[in-house]
Amino acid sequence: MSEQVISTSGLTKDYGDGHGVFDLDLHVTAGEVFGYLGPNGSGKSTTIRMLLDLVRPTRGTATVLGHDPRHGDPARRERIAYVPGELNLWSGWTAREIIGYLAAVRGGVEDARIADVADRLDLDLDREVGNLSKGNKQKVGLVAAFAPRVELLILDEPTSGLDPLLQVEFLRLVREAAADGASVLLSSHVLSEVEHVADRVGIIRRGRLVDVLGVADLKAQASRTLEVTFAHDAPAGLAHLAGVTELVTEGRVGRYDVAGGPGPDGRSVMDTFVKALAGHTVTGLRGEDADLEAIFLRYYADDGGTADQAGEAHP
Repeated sequence: MSEQVISTSGLTKDYGDGHGVFDLDLHVTAGEVFGYLGPNGSGKSTTIRMLLDLVRPTRGTATVLGHDPRHGDPARRERIAYVPGELNLWSGWTAREIIGYLAAVRGGVEDARIADVADRLDLDLDREVGNLSKGNKQKVGLVAAFAPRVELLILDEPTSGLDPLLQVEFLRLVREAAADGASVLLSSHVLSEVEHVADRVGIIRRGRLVDVLGVADLKAQASRTLEVTFAHDAPAGLAHLAGVTELVTEGRVGRYDVAGGPGPDGRSVMDTFVKALAGHTVTGLRGEDADLEAIFLRYYADDGGTADQAGEAHP
């Protein structure tokens, strides 16, 4: 059995009025990239703050790298890098001075390594941080986290303010850290940010963990849109298949939403649909990428847009 670098049991921070994190059982194994998904306010940051002993739980237990975070072991903290979604940096310092100071606290990091990560993230190390945009301030935290080689990276909405090209570079850094043996807890409200790097994802809703599944399993649940061109007019019967929705038919062309996973009979909906197509003469078939975001949003479908109020009304 793989070693667990993060393990919680019944972990709860109850702020009252339904706000907080409740009865969290979360496990991240060594060498894993674990995506922690939920809308802003769902409880992700509160979870991370408990793991780092920035807030104390109301009840329950947690271990990080085999130790209770509340014991405040300095040697253990040196094995962890943390990037919050909102960085408060020391005014009057340059990025180089801040990163160098943080590197010295953990025992030193090669200047060449700092320069390399800064270059990849397009960060000017000699600018005073008070003059940096939100995105550039975020880069300071990312360089400070990725330049040293640590056992555990805890990243809380780490790409806030970054442009899309740098988000791609960030994902490369995550992959490289994992390949080098690090474990990663990546908190995000954007599924596409984690689907390309995570081994598993946990989905938190209103302060409660509602599902944990592999990315491959998540993708298997996703519906797909298929556009089918028939030799004759599009048939009417396909829309009656369980899990298949007819989006539009125009003459010989039909567009269908085909659900992921099994249908009521236990067979794959896609398999049933394709076999039904075999009864017709098909001259063209085009598919679109699976809508993974739709799966993610299903977990919040009854929130009426208020999911962000649930988990983190408090610092």
